[in-house]
Amino acid sequence: NYLLGVGRADCTGPVAEIPLMGYANPDQVGSGLLTRLYSRAFIMADLDDSKRVVFVSADIGMVSQRLRIEVLKKLKSKYGELYRQDNVILSGTHTHSGPGGYFQYTLFWITSKGLIRPSLHAIVNGIVKSIDIAHQNMKRGSLFINRGTVEYSQINRSPFSYLKNPESERSRYPSNTDKEMVILKMVDETGQDLGLISWFAVHPVSMNNTNRLVNSDNVGYASYLFEQEKNKGMLPGEGCFVAAFASSNLGDVSPNTKGPFCINTGDSCDNPQSTCPVGGAKMCMAMGPGNDMFDSTRIVGQNIYLKARELYEKASQEITGPLSSAHQWVNMSDVSVELNATHTVKTCKPALGHSFAAGTIDGVGAFNFTQGSVEGDPFWDGIRDQLLGEPSNETKACHKPKPILFSTGEMTWPYPWHPDIVDVQIAAIGSLAIVAVPGEFTTMSGRRLREAVEREFDSHGKPRMDVVIAGLCNVYTHYITTYEEYQVQRYEAASTIYGPHTLSAYIQLYRGLARAIAMNTVHDLPCGPEPPVFNIGNLTLVPPLTADRAPVNKTFGDVIQDVRQQYRVREVVVVTFVGANPRNSAENVTEHNFLTVERYANTSDSWHVVQNDASWDTRFYWTKGLLGRSDVTIEWHIPYGTQPGIYRIQYFGHYRKKSLTNPATSIPFEGISSAFEITNL
Repeated sequence: NYLLGVGRADCTGPVAEIPLMGYANPDQVGSGLLTRLYSRAFIMADLDDSKRVVFVSADIGMVSQRLRIEVLKKLKSKYGELYRQDNVILSGTHTHSGPGGYFQYTLFWITSKGLIRPSLHAIVNGIVKSIDIAHQNMKRGSLFINRGTVEYSQINRSPFSYLKNPESERSRYPSNTDKEMVILKMVDETGQDLGLISWFAVHPVSMNNTNRLVNSDNVGYASYLFEQEKNKGMLPGEGCFVAAFASSNLGDVSPNTKGPFCINTGDSCDNPQSTCPVGGAKMCMAMGPGNDMFDSTRIVGQNIYLKARELYEKASQEITGPLSSAHQWVNMSDVSVELNATHTVKTCKPALGHSFAAGTIDGVGAFNFTQGSVEGDPFWDGIRDQLLGEPSNETKACHKPKPILFSTGEMTWPYPWHPDIVDVQIAAIGSLAIVAVPGEFTTMSGRRLREAVEREFDSHGKPRMDVVIAGLCNVYTHYITTYEEYQVQRYEAASTIYGPHTLSAYIQLYRGLARAIAMNTVHDLPCGPEPPVFNIGNLTLVPPLTADRAPVNKTFGDVIQDVRQQYRVREVVVVTFVGANPRNSAENVTEHNFLTVERYANTSDSWHVVQNDASWDTRFYWTKGLLGRSDVTIEWHIPYGTQPGIYRIQYFGHYRKKSLTNPATSIPFEGISSAFEITNL
């Protein structure tokens, strides 16, 4: 038995004019909303409340160091020493459709236009609020664990790298991806459902790099389905039950199960370079199981949800035992690893290889870089040397066979380009050990790490531990491949920033944490060097907010193109309004809804909200015009099972008004479509 608390809070942030974080495509700028993003928090405490562990999964690309530092600072000012860096795990789901701009290291500014305060604050506040809610709702309860296989939801997107791992190792596994899902079920002492955490390795990239709508992708859709089922009759984002679908060792795992095809010819491009005969690597893209990206998101998300629901209902193995957590900061650019009694190797200063610029079959790069480059390119190297400086011989030698594109560890203007100081962390809840990793471990890297941690626990008197990897925690350090995968230098290897021995270093470090937990010597672990906090001013290329204007003889919220009078289920209702910049709303109110779908109730002569902007059936598009004008188009994809009746759509916005004498103010407004009928005919 434990004290348990769960909480969920909005962390969406600005949905317009902010680059989306994930594909590193500067043109992929948000211009609307498909679903809201949430932070989901789970607190577990001993019955005597002597120890606590917090696990947070947020619908964001990854947790950045800056984000973690700011969250911990807020928690400290609220709760003193209750929630600390050792017992709080912050994990990102890795959706590629959330706002970026919450990083302090320069490399991440290039594609996300700097440090964007509204984006950072929305995520910090959402995470803290979700922890607050969980903290206020602590009650006695039980934890159960279950595991099972998820089919038809992933492929390995670098199978040629995977094949470089020893045959003797590969033969122990049925597949080149980890198909196992591990779920943690939480119930209170009356048996009432509280929440679920699922860990499953898949990239949330069912929505591709042409998408402009903020959303939580396939794993977010799984959360939505689970929460809608458990919070009956509530709107999306409301209700007490919280279901998190957290990331794991998803480094080389894609949900685009049809595999890579040349988008110009339709031929397969499943080759070591992921390149097409005509058009090269730019043309090679993987497709999901659906007709389009929305459909693929739905299919993969539903698969994941259905397996989690089955495992949740059948979960019977109870977790008991003490709580503990261990954390260290490590300078990852300078770790000595003892491979064996005679052989010691070192990690390197961070650097990215040429194939980093190639991207992946889930989202290709900008210029025709190809994956699997073990040679540099004189043209790009020359440009790099002129603009950014040449990598040192030491760094070049350390990273071999990676041809270095950006020697980020040697680039410090205006601030360092990559972190040196990295978090390693494990939290143990009875027999469950959550290994919080600062990036994207590939399938085999994750297996090696889990096995090493299990063995370490085992040899120090804690046998049969359930070890799960929680991905994208605490600070982002790109990818971690095995030494063998590193030799082939596909995208994941080129993005293994601390060199060929990165995985060996992490295994050594996490074994140290596991040993300390098993032997109860966590208090003797050195904290390690604290990460820096850069005093960054307002460094952003996001356009400043200007005054909104409505067309002549129109006002904000007026309908420009109205709905039809009648629709059937599965059709799409579309309405366009005179709009205003949605960033005005984000900066004004948290948890502001941009839209509602409402049904008319005869009995009470009133309108009832049946959907909001967190629904996967609604889409909110913002189109920027000239001179402060803009339009908002709202779509409602009428789902199967919608009751016949009279409906309408409402739009809620804020327009920004400037005058010579007063500071700019944001003024709320709303727009309402005409009523329309949904029939069964």
